[in-house]
Amino acid sequence: MVDYLAEAFRELHKHNHTDAIDAHFSLGAHLNSRDAKAVRKTISGLVKLLHPHGEVTRDELRGYLEFALEGRRRVKEQLKKLGSFEYYQTSFSYLDHETMHEHFVGVPEEGGRDLISADPLPAGSVYTATFTEEDKVALHRIEVSKIANGTGKLRTTGLPDSATKMAITTAYDYMRARSRELGIENELHRYDYHVQAVDLTGSGQSARAGVAFFVAMYSAIKERPPCAALIVLGDLTIQGNILPMRSLTEPLQVAMDNGAKRALIPVENKRSFLEVAGDVVERVDPIFYSEPLAAALKALGVE
Repeated sequence: MVDYLAEAFRELHKHNHTDAIDAHFSLGAHLNSRDAKAVRKTISGLVKLLHPHGEVTRDELRGYLEFALEGRRRVKEQLKKLGSFEYYQTSFSYLDHETMHEHFVGVPEEGGRDLISADPLPAGSVYTATFTEEDKVALHRIEVSKIANGTGKLRTTGLPDSATKMAITTAYDYMRARSRELGIENELHRYDYHVQAVDLTGSGQSARAGVAFFVAMYSAIKERPPCAALIVLGDLTIQGNILPMRSLTEPLQVAMDNGAKRALIPVENKRSFLEVAGDVVERVDPIFYSEPLAAALKALGVE
């Protein structure tokens, strides 16, 4: 009987059903050629084993397709955890030719470690994402506390590197120069401020996130917490000019994987948002801003 089964498998090996889905479904854009080949071979193997006569229904093919996509995505999700952007296109999907609807296929263990809390942070705290020198994404939580009976001094706690200190100092100097326009002239010089950038991913990299520092400072001064599950993107210059992200795809993917529900994004990146994966667009609401005060007000839910 073993010989008979082996002979049957040998015979089935000659058959090819890699194109079995083409009449009903198409693979999504995030599958590269290697992904597509793996998915098709999985479907072909299932058809051989479960339908050796080659007769398979449309609904059965849909089930095999989703099973194959889930298996392949599981491989990519594990590779993505290594931090390389090469594997960040994991929004696997397929297009149903009958309804022309695109279906996204997830995996139970997808996502990160919920580093971004779904509950509102206290006033003076915001999340941010920045690119590292190794071209990866680092998540930080910016925390600002104010001490009464101060004179407007700024202190950094922890051991921030020079780039992080520069981002903090730039944001603070801009606030001091524009304090009257920002409506914080009296409050700014009434307290001392302690600032810390908490490295949530253990990257050990800089937090070049001037806008996030500005928003955290403004939140602390106004004693108003930012919106829940919000991540702030972008940097600024000493004159308040916004420096956009070079790409939105990776930071928004990381933010979504770790629990972000909304993102504060420089308006200069609006065109880049078109390149973001469909499942990220569905789960992370974009909030565009053009200048620091608008970013702070929108982060606090004022606008």
